[in-house]
Amino acid sequence: MQYREPGVLLWRGFTLQEFANQCFGNKADYGKGRQMPIHYGSNKLNYFTVSSTIATQLPHAVGAAYSLKMDKRDACTVTYFGDGGTSEGDFHAALNFAAVMEAPVIFLCRNNGWAISTPISEQFRSDGVVVKGQAYGIRSIRVDGNDTLAVYNAVRAAREMAINEHRPILIEALTYRVGHHSTSDDSTKYRSVDEIEHWRMTRDPVDRFRKWVVNSGLWSNEDESELRSDVRKKILHAIQVAEKLEKPPLADLFTDVYDRLPENLCEQERLVRDTIKKHPQDYPSDVPV
Repeated sequence: MQYREPGVLLWRGFTLQEFANQCFGNKADYGKGRQMPIHYGSNKLNYFTVSSTIATQLPHAVGAAYSLKMDKRDACTVTYFGDGGTSEGDFHAALNFAAVMEAPVIFLCRNNGWAISTPISEQFRSDGVVVKGQAYGIRSIRVDGNDTLAVYNAVRAAREMAINEHRPILIEALTYRVGHHSTSDDSTKYRSVDEIEHWRMTRDPVDRFRKWVVNSGLWSNEDESELRSDVRKKILHAIQVAEKLEKPPLADLFTDVYDRLPENLCEQERLVRDTIKKHPQDYPSDVPV
């Protein structure tokens, strides 16, 4: 998975409280406070923990899909990445691996035109990402990533093909990143404000879907106002609960890798504890030692 898919987790049943626990790294966080915020994961919901490293999740997804195939499971894996990820070697290795082994995996690329400040014109000369899948012998499709229904229908069809035909599928969803890449990024330094506003005003996927459900009689401004108010209350409550929960113990820094801790890790733990005793003012007081 990647960090832009919390909606997938919500759909699968991940709660707002679980999101807040992970962001605050408390004792209820499944990652035990050892991950970056928004790097969620859930074993129960078959959602691999997010990794910061670009595109490393792609070979993992193929391996998981191949295991499903070996176990004769009627299931597939889905992995998400951006256009920048296609410039990584893991992308090409994963596509070739999936094609040769006929693994039931869906590669879903969000091509938003920018890899932080690098435009796609400086990343590749091919016609987008869809042709890269075809080059490896993978059935591929390009959809309007700002059309909710188009994406839904494409993914549903891809899932049926992946499971029933035991083959990989690549979906390129064309979209645009209207916001900055991060709080440390000012995207107006490398693209025009007019370009951003054009996409924001004419192609916003949320506005487009809202208009469709309203015109279909399935939604109203009153419904939206009520939903926003309710969600805001739930989020604030989840944050308040997460803030008050105790942090994971210091020992959790060294667990869950080896069955028995090797001597070098034991020595590191002793050094950390000794340092905290000598300089307690420099370490968080809410972490059990």
